[in-house]
Amino acid sequence: METPFVQRLPVETASIGRAWIVSTIGPAVSAGGVIWAILQPWRVTLLHPRGQGVWWLLVESPLLVVVVGVVFSLVVARPLLNDLEEHDASAG
Repeated sequence: METPFVQRLPVETASIGRAWIVSTIGPAVSAGGVIWAILQPWRVTLLHPRGQGVWWLLVESPLLVVVVGVVFSLVVARPLLNDLEEHDASAG
């Protein structure tokens, strides 16, 4: 039975959507970390390092979020986008 309400997306539209989502996750996470650092500057102890050890200066939540976004973009998203392109090329 076929209903008019259920339709399948073309493969090209679905792959463009997936590629766009994967490519925007890293920058969105990094932007979130920057916004967090701007909204709560007291969390970034590099601005006022009095009495803080090296470990405390290196491991700061907003900076870690920015680093995670960059690492995701470089290490996860790029190879995943290449795999998506190869899969689309072999399917099409």
